[in-house]
Amino acid sequence: MSYIQFHNIEKRYGSSHPAVTDFNLSVNKGEMVALLGPSGCGKTTTLRMLAGFVSVTRGHITISGRDITNVPAHKRNIGMVFQGYALFPHMSVAKNVAFGLEMRTLPTAEIQSRVNEALQRVRLGAFADRLPKQLSGGQQQRVALARAMAINPDVLLLDEPLSALDARLRHEVRAEIRLLQKELGLTTLIVTHDQDEALSMADRLVVMSKGLAEQIGPPAQLYEEPVNRFVAEFMGKTNFLEGRREGPTGFRTLGGVVLKTTGIGPNASNCLSFRPERAKIVSFEEVDDPTLNTLDATIELFTYLGPVIECRLILSTGEHLLVMVPNSSGFRGSGVLEGSLVKVRWSPEDSRLLT
Repeated sequence: MSYIQFHNIEKRYGSSHPAVTDFNLSVNKGEMVALLGPSGCGKTTTLRMLAGFVSVTRGHITISGRDITNVPAHKRNIGMVFQGYALFPHMSVAKNVAFGLEMRTLPTAEIQSRVNEALQRVRLGAFADRLPKQLSGGQQQRVALARAMAINPDVLLLDEPLSALDARLRHEVRAEIRLLQKELGLTTLIVTHDQDEALSMADRLVVMSKGLAEQIGPPAQLYEEPVNRFVAEFMGKTNFLEGRREGPTGFRTLGGVVLKTTGIGPNASNCLSFRPERAKIVSFEEVDDPTLNTLDATIELFTYLGPVIECRLILSTGEHLLVMVPNSSGFRGSGVLEGSLVKVRWSPEDSRLLT
């Protein structure tokens, strides 16, 4: 049963174009949902309407059946972790975590117990007396998380929680957040513009653009079955071939090549998409496989990325393709060089027809 529900939500600032419009979302208890999209798409506004920091222009929001649309923020029992941590620099770690509990005028013994428990959860029990400036960025973020969890919130909100961390710490802290969220069964919404972050942490994703929810679903569904070009492009690297649909399962490229597809997609499809890791580069002399799609291309650039090599290719039409090749000794010793004429192959099942 849905625990949080956004019903036809709209947010306008004056007479300007709505920041969020016709937004509907149901979140199950214990679920983690990521609001994902570029800057200005409305994801943070949506999160702040749930938190009570931003008023709702139209529609209503419920938590466990209770309408909270006009309930003040401090009466919603929602924990929030901000992008910039928002720790009090003059307070110790323990005092920062205790702040929300003290505002609720809980007994001193209970406050101490909850603070200790929250710090133990984030593995910072030994840092209770330190000031924020004495902690690393990852530790400060865990203090902010402990503070949000100490109030035993009904809902946890995370607003770009990892953007201030370096790549190694982001990977470490996001795993910690996900483990804690699952362990505690916290209903959580996270705002991010990082698709890797969203894919690795959330049970479901909401991809937003210009105030609208373009697609909602599990990570694998949005990556494998995007409903349009915007979602496909936003959910990671992909290839687009311009052209038109031809017959029930065909697609004719600008170069006149008819590619095979599953036929799933709009009748007015004007582009075909496939992911770089689903394609393979083979020698130009290799005999074509009639069950696969094949295009002739020239290798323009190799980019070494450690586990994979990113190959940038150019077609006779001037269109570019990317192919991700596993960094194996077989490929490195194949003699394929920049400037080589090759063939790119992929399965029709890996093609998506989009508009």
